[in-house]
Amino acid sequence: MLAKQISVFLENKPGQLANFIQMLADHHIDLQALSLAEAQEYGLVRIVVDKPEDTVALLKEQNWPCALTEVLSVLVPDKPGSLTEILRVLAQNGINVAYSYAFLTRVQGHACIILRVEDNERATALLTAAGVID
Repeated sequence: MLAKQISVFLENKPGQLANFIQMLADHHIDLQALSLAEAQEYGLVRIVVDKPEDTVALLKEQNWPCALTEVLSVLVPDKPGSLTEILRVLAQNGINVAYSYAFLTRVQGHACIILRVEDNERATALLTAAGVID
């Protein structure tokens, strides 16, 4: 399934992430997934939220540099080998994974994997045809 991910650059100093997360909470934005990567003076925060378009509008209004990207959100059983099956299907079909991160879901016994690939629709079709995702 497709998800809308927001990438935000934060200054790499104490309190910036806390301020950012508090701002989301203050505006009743439900944070569903988060990934943080260091890039020297700035950090790159990738988030999935319940209201992505509203969140981007808020961030731009408050001068937070951000971008909206479609990514794959794949629900997988939380057991050894689940991610391997997904990656194998993508690799066998020449689809590169630029980055990925995982988080727990409200679905018991499952995790959710966020995948950034070049062609979301093709990747989804291949994973569905292989029976790896529904």
